[in-house]
Amino acid sequence: MRIAIIGSGYVGLVSGACLADFGHEVVCIDKDPDKIEALNQGRMPIYEPGLDALVAENVRARRLGFSTDLRPAVAQAQAVFIAVGTPSRRGDGFADLSYVYAAAREIAEALTGYAVVVTKSTVPVGTGDEVERILREARPDLDVGVASNPEFLREGAAIGDFKRPDRIVIGAEDARAAAVMQEVYRPLYLNQAPILLTGRRTAELTKYAANAFLATKITFINEIADLCEQVGANVQEVARGIGLDNRIGSKFLHAGPGYGGSCFPKDTLALVKTAQDYGTPVRIVETVVAVNDQRKRAMARKVIAACGGSVRGKRVALLGLTFKPNTDDMRDAPSLSIIAGLQDAGARIVAYDPEGMEQARPLLQGVAYAEDAYGCAEGADALVIVTEWNAFRALDLARLKGLMAAPVLVDLRNVYAPDEARRHGLRHIGVGALAGDD
Repeated sequence: MRIAIIGSGYVGLVSGACLADFGHEVVCIDKDPDKIEALNQGRMPIYEPGLDALVAENVRARRLGFSTDLRPAVAQAQAVFIAVGTPSRRGDGFADLSYVYAAAREIAEALTGYAVVVTKSTVPVGTGDEVERILREARPDLDVGVASNPEFLREGAAIGDFKRPDRIVIGAEDARAAAVMQEVYRPLYLNQAPILLTGRRTAELTKYAANAFLATKITFINEIADLCEQVGANVQEVARGIGLDNRIGSKFLHAGPGYGGSCFPKDTLALVKTAQDYGTPVRIVETVVAVNDQRKRAMARKVIAACGGSVRGKRVALLGLTFKPNTDDMRDAPSLSIIAGLQDAGARIVAYDPEGMEQARPLLQGVAYAEDAYGCAEGADALVIVTEWNAFRALDLARLKGLMAAPVLVDLRNVYAPDEARRHGLRHIGVGALAGDD
């Protein structure tokens, strides 16, 4: 099939590369000429494991191309995916759909025959209806289908998620559009990936509901972790105890500094705003948003307490800046709030991240950057593990202790067992630890 993808950011680029790898002919379009030039030269605008090789392979096979010119790609396409950003709108928190609607208008002018216009971006309920209205208003004679096909990609594991998905959700209002979308994903037939066919509005809400539920699991176990610290229980064992129940499951039950990234913060907020608009407030999700926002700053207070109640003039080292491992994404990363809280308390910050430091520099002021974990720890009054990169899972703890000014390890991801840290002379402060573990 011939496919055009509008937007060459995270979702558009990963989706385009994977669809091309299935054998489709894909053109990814973006208004940023620098991004397109970089992609044509084989340079990725994001860090995602395996993406550079996948893109290069499909460009060589002439199944994947990049352009700033929407018209020729859309004119020949059987399916046109809208994969532009939908950030939280300043002032009210609603999803900003201006890029989606602008893309729909441009697509309407470029279509020459039947095609399905697909919203891949995460959009509130009813966006597909508005996209269809824009298309038909611009071209009343247009023969077009409109579908919703939300993405469920985890940053750091996106290629595997696209090729071996738990499910593919397709929202369409007519059989012809649904048939085209099923053909797009036909190569996944051998993987037996279940395709869920629904109405457009159901598909749109499914994406928001999924992210809100996962965000709720994270926030739930974080609150249980706080309780564990007060009553002398161990949150990791509690999480295992409840996660072995198949009705609950073990995923997203890892206590830490709160969720961040490009999806959960904006999607939970957008769901809250949509529900308020329809007069059916989602109180649980409202609480999740509030608790998660407060938690990130609370992690700074945890570090301050570990340092004896004050960090003024002290050197605090942070390992990990990105919101999760295997990505360079700094959007709503907990490290941003933690660093702000520590700097407000007078700390001097040094940080190291395997991939995120260039993205972090414009967002952080007064932060020194180290070349590796040991350089980061040198002379530190406290070492804080914020992001659980694999590179931080087997550090030489004795070497760290020898480098640090004070042997304080604040492990916000529970990477190390307290006993192990203590054997090497480090004072371990984890999240949801047993009384006495610190």
